[in-house]
Formats: sequence, structure tokens, C-alpha cells
Amino acid sequence: MLVKDRMNREVVTVPPSTTIIEAQKIMKDKNIRRLPVVEKEELVGIVTYNDLLEASPSKATALSRFEITYLLSKMSVAEIMTRKVVYVKPDTPIEEAALIMNKNQIGGLPVVEDGRVVGIITESDIFEILVETLGVREGGTRLTLELPQRPGVLHEVTGVIRKYEVNILSLATFYQQQKSDYRYVVMRLATREPEKIIGELNQNPDVNVYHVWVTPEEE
Repeated sequence: MLVKDRMNREVVTVPPSTTIIEAQKIMKDKNIRRLPVVEKEELVGIVTYNDLLEASPSKATALSRFEITYLLSKMSVAEIMTRKVVYVKPDTPIEEAALIMNKNQIGGLPVVEDGRVVGIITESDIFEILVETLGVREGGTRLTLELPQRPGVLHEVTGVIRKYEVNILSLATFYQQQKSDYRYVVMRLATREPEKIIGELNQNPDVNVYHVWVTPEEE
């Protein structure tokens, strides 16, 4: 999956001359937390909700509401925006975008193509993809297996599941920090009766059935 498959294409941008008050109103009206700043169709910065909060006077200030409004109406986003913008391209793999967000401790990335902002990808999009990847909404049985880093062991596991004609709805791998030669494989199976599968998997000395969760039936 690539960024272009999940990015929001209706991205809201503002010019550098936009005032703090205008930016606050746009974020509130559009229910967004970041605004790419564009000049002559080129990305020149980004301003976030936290930037606007930091630019606003403290509640302990002696200034009146009128004075605060006047000051913010004179300040533009150009004065507070981040100029070295971290961004991605539409063909960036989605997991690479997640890694960039994590490394830079940011909640969203403008998507830029040929110098133009064509979209935005946020932590909410990444979270939604995680939910989808793990098949949370699919029900069935969530099976967590601890497997060694041995070629062919996952094939052995899927062979058992296939034997019982059960569909694998999702599959994800998580590497362990304490045991680098092992990994967790989380599967979502299209069954609420996994007992026979678990019984046969337990016969394989290389497979540890770490956790089983059968999704309750909806009332």
C-alpha cells in the first residue's frame, strides 16, 4: 500500500500572509490540526494547532480579549510556521510514512509531487490502516503465534489452517525485542471454533500458541 492510496486529496492549504486568527478559524471549521503553507503553488512551510496555541498569549496575561484579538490579527502564519517541512511523495510506501512520522515525532505529512501539495497523510490514517491490517472488524478468531526465525515454519502453520478449510482474514508480523530469533505472527481466522487447528499447531515443537481471542458474536 502506498501513501497515494490513503492520503486525503482534499488538503486545505493557506498562503504565508494568513493571519493567526484566520488559521485558527480554518482549523476549527474544517476540524483539522495542520495547514500546509503554500506560495505560488510551492510548499514553503506548515503550521499546526500547537503552533497556534504557542503563539497565543497565556490565559494569565493582563491583556484584554480585544487586545489579544488585535495582536493575533496582525501576526501571520509566516512568523510561526515550520519552514523545513518533512514531507513524502505519493509513491512512498505507507509503512515508510509511518516510520518518518515516528522518527520526527509529528502527526501528519504533506504529500508533494512536482513541488505541489497533492494531499496529506496523518496518524489517524495510519491508525485506520493498522485496524484494517489486523482485521479487527472481521470477527472470527485472533491467533497469536510465537515462531522461530526458521525458513518454512510459517508455511507449516498455514498448511494446518488450510487443512481445516479455514480462511486467513489477515496476517501481521511483530518482531520481539528480547528474543531477536523469534517473532509474533498475528492471524485473524474466519472461524469461531479454532480448537482443532490449535490442537494440531501445538504438536509442532517450533510453534507456540501464545494467545487466542475468539470474537464474541454480536447480539
